[in-house]
Amino acid sequence: MSNSFAKWFTTFVKPPVHPFNLANEQKLTYAEWQYQKGEQTIEYYLDFSTKDQMFKDKLVLDIGCGASGKSLYYASLGAKKVTGIEVVEYYKEEAESLAKKLKLEDKFEFVHGDAASMPFTDSSFDTVIMNDAMEHVDDPVGVLEEINRVLIPGGRLYVNFPPYYHPYGAHLSDVMGTPWVQLFFSEKTLASVYRDLVKDLPDGDTRINFRIGKDKSGNDYFKYINHMTIKRFNKIKLIQPMQIVYEKHVPLRSYFTPLAMLPLTKEMFVKMVVCVMQKN
Repeated sequence: MSNSFAKWFTTFVKPPVHPFNLANEQKLTYAEWQYQKGEQTIEYYLDFSTKDQMFKDKLVLDIGCGASGKSLYYASLGAKKVTGIEVVEYYKEEAESLAKKLKLEDKFEFVHGDAASMPFTDSSFDTVIMNDAMEHVDDPVGVLEEINRVLIPGGRLYVNFPPYYHPYGAHLSDVMGTPWVQLFFSEKTLASVYRDLVKDLPDGDTRINFRIGKDKSGNDYFKYINHMTIKRFNKIKLIQPMQIVYEKHVPLRSYFTPLAMLPLTKEMFVKMVVCVMQKN
């Protein structure tokens, strides 16, 4: 299929509200948007843990914190300190600016680093949270091993992520509104269309550099996502060192529950994979 058809198809539906676009429109910074959405990042755990159990007087690590708005939300819930670790260094200034605005700078630290090789001593944290991060890390098993190292005995990891075949699991909804585009087009085609759609935006170069890389054959691919599926995560759970104490699959809508349970369709109709792991 031609790129012109792919461009039309992927933008046939208006994209949902996205923080990158809100920032361009000067409505909200990425950090402010994250802070406003903080409650949503933990809502799937609240029938298992309370907010106090997760955060009150805890040393918390937020992996893949982005601009750290969600980290600061966790700090506002009574955490002793929240450390956000993020591979994108330029989020640091925005994160620290919001921390100062919220008067939470004494309870927050932004660390630029790789979650598969973290600069923290053993048993440093009571709680680790990975909200929408498992689908981005290059070495998921290595990250889980590192989390096990930095958690205190009995400490918990809270993980949630949308599987790759979720309607917007390709993470292109800042400019592509049509759901399940990753089922219809190759990654090479989508990368080309994405580049064309964002190149003239104020932050176009930033989006391209953040998301698109070259594979060994020189083709464009989305370097910021690892195609994490439910099936792959289930295999990873078997070889990681922590105990699974809670898990569930949240359907896209309640009426999709049967499709979210069937082996042949669940990858496309599960909204969120939710899992809590505890260090022995």
